[in-house]
Amino acid sequence: MKWLALPRIPEPEVMGDADEVEAYTSAATQAYLDAVDDTFVEQALCFGPLKGWLLDLGTGPGCIPLKIARRSPELRVVGVDRSLPMVRAARRAAAREKLDGQAFFMLADAARLSFRDAFFHVVICNSLLHHLPQPVAVFNEMARVAKPEGLVLLRDLRRPSRLAFPFHVRWHGRHYSGTMRRLYRDSVRAAYTATELAQLLQGSALADAQTFRHRRTHLGFYRAGREQV
Repeated sequence: MKWLALPRIPEPEVMGDADEVEAYTSAATQAYLDAVDDTFVEQALCFGPLKGWLLDLGTGPGCIPLKIARRSPELRVVGVDRSLPMVRAARRAAAREKLDGQAFFMLADAARLSFRDAFFHVVICNSLLHHLPQPVAVFNEMARVAKPEGLVLLRDLRRPSRLAFPFHVRWHGRHYSGTMRRLYRDSVRAAYTATELAQLLQGSALADAQTFRHRRTHLGFYRAGREQV
């Protein structure tokens, strides 16, 4: 029923406000996000040992690629983001963990990447989709820079129904406070439904990707090449 559908309200793509970056990288927020990130890391690693080069789109402070790098010594990771404060935070984290020779972070637009075709063995993207003004362009870039036999994996928040929304953000956002609670609410409202994601994929170079749902909060897709199956 259409009246149950919650209209999507897009969220700004770049987190550049100092208060927002501070809220996102605060110890309290990161303690919870670490647990959420771990489920994405495990999902990526379940496709088999990761080797070669990995690209993380919308890397933020670099938590996910650094977690993967620690467990994948034969992997080199590149994280890109449009927020300079986030890129700087990721570089500091890599240096602290002595992974700056294995993990590299740079400013880049996910819809217009400068990397050559079929370069990366793994391309991942976590919690960026709901920020994107042109998601199909980003899907196409993911397909372009990934090797044909490589792994492409994306996960993002899921937008619930109109009736479920208030309870959804109250319950699943209970670990946040202040600015971060507002950011979470806005992000859920900007997220896509499973039907919308499937429609976006059909119009992209990743039409053969498989969609999935993760618990009540997330959805996504993957395309696993021959080497990862």
